[in-house]
Parts: sequence; C-alpha cells; structure tokens
Amino acid sequence: MRSEKEMFDLIIGVARKDKRIRAVYMNGSRTNPHAPKDIFQDYDIVYVVTETASFIKDENWIDVFGDLLMIQEPDKNDKLLGMEMNFDRSYGYLMLFTDGNRIDLHIETRESMMEGYVSDKLTIPLLDKDNCLPLIPAPTNSDYYVKKPTEPQFTSCCSEFWWCLQNVAKGIWRDELPYAKLMFENTTRTSLDEMVSWWIGTKHDFQVSTGKMGKYYKKFLPESYWAMYEETYSAGNYDNLWDSIFITCELFRILAKDVAEYFLFTYPVDDDTNMTEYLKHVRKLPFDAKEIL
Repeated sequence: MRSEKEMFDLIIGVARKDKRIRAVYMNGSRTNPHAPKDIFQDYDIVYVVTETASFIKDENWIDVFGDLLMIQEPDKNDKLLGMEMNFDRSYGYLMLFTDGNRIDLHIETRESMMEGYVSDKLTIPLLDKDNCLPLIPAPTNSDYYVKKPTEPQFTSCCSEFWWCLQNVAKGIWRDELPYAKLMFENTTRTSLDEMVSWWIGTKHDFQVSTGKMGKYYKKFLPESYWAMYEETYSAGNYDNLWDSIFITCELFRILAKDVAEYFLFTYPVDDDTNMTEYLKHVRKLPFDAKEIL
C-alpha cells in the first residue's frame, strides 16, 4: 500500500505538471485534527481547473493515479438517471485502487470553487499556482458539532420515536420482516440516534462531533450505554427483534429524560407508558387475533 507521502507526492505532482490544473485543495477526514488516523482514510481532493471538458473526454487521464479496483462517477450516474447536471462546472471520480488507497477526486472550475471553498471549514490548500484560493483559517470540525435541540425538536423526536414503534410492532405481527426491520431502522433508530447525539452533546457542552452516522458513539457513550446500544441491533428472528425494541425503548427513555432535565424540557411520560404497554401487549398477541386490544 502506497504511503501517505507517496500519495500526496503523486496527487500534487500530477497537478504541477498539468497546465490545466491551477490549484489543489483537500477536505474530509484527513483535514480534521480530531479524526482518528487509519489505513481506510480517503484522500478527498479537489483540482481547480481551467475547464472540465478535456478531462471528461479523456477517460484514461486518471490512470496516472494507479491500478483501479473500482471507479464510480456519481455525476455521470446522476445524469443517466435523468438528473440535470452541469459537467462544465464540476465532475467527480471516486477511485479505489488495488493497493487499498482511495481518492475521491473532484475537478471544478475557478467559478465553482469560489462558491464553495470557504464554506467547508475542514479544508486545506495544497497547491495554488495563481493565488486564486481565498485565505481561510486553520481547519476545524466546529461545523459538525452536535447542535442544541430546541424544545419543539425534542418534543418532535420523542413523539416520532414512540409513535413509529407501533408500525414496527404491526409489521412483526403480520410477519412482514422487511417492513418491520426497515421501519425500525428508518424511523425508530433515526430518533434514537438523534437523542444519543443530544445526550452526548450535553456531556461536552455541545463542543463535540459524534461523526457521520454516529460512528463515534462508542467513544462517547459510557460502557453500559454502549452495551445497550449494541443490543438495539437485532437478528432476523422476531424474538430477537422484540428484545431489541425494548432495549431501545429503555435506552431512549434514559437518555431523553437526561436531555429533558438538562434543558428543562418536558418528557412525554404518558406516551412512553402507554406505548410500552401497547408493545408488550402486541408481542403476546396471537397471530390469528381478531382484535388488537
């Protein structure tokens, strides 16, 4: 696997030799001083170019970066799906190489760069032939800190959590596993994760990021809470799914009450009590039941 130095030498070396490439900058996890460093980190690179057409026309120009295991061109895919795309402004290549390195490379015109360069605080300039890159402060992940919830946001999260569980229960009773599992993941877990992030925020004065899709939860949650969170993931049998549902309810309850106390919000105790009893009842409901209650 090529080293970080080899990769940067290659990325910047290509840019130095190509007159069409006027500047290079990087964003993503490699610019984040708080992100763990490991072998799977991508190189999120942007080339600021004089024009994009000649790059797109020459499908082999990216061969210089190494032997490809797979490439994805999301802009091309979006256009094939009927979306309106402007390749004259920017174009992207997601490249995974046979040595394990990955480069997410975007080419964009100076005009496109001027619209977005200063908006991402996790940005580092790597090369600027024309002094076209605006001055920016040192990279920080402050834009990704957990945001404090308003009381309506907290109330809505609790309501969504308890309400949508009845859909999960319904799917289990009907023996509709895909529906039950996806309903749980797309609604219940969404609300749970929102509450987990808020809870972590309260413990760190909302000066911390929990990472994309909660990837740092394990780092911030106490061991006992993390153990509960792990148990919210179920196998493909219904008993296991039911167990995970009640663990999820318990964890949500604990965290939400703490968040409510921190902000002096009101936790919906009645919704919690009523829906918990409802779920217990549905779990015991015969498959050929004629009435719910």
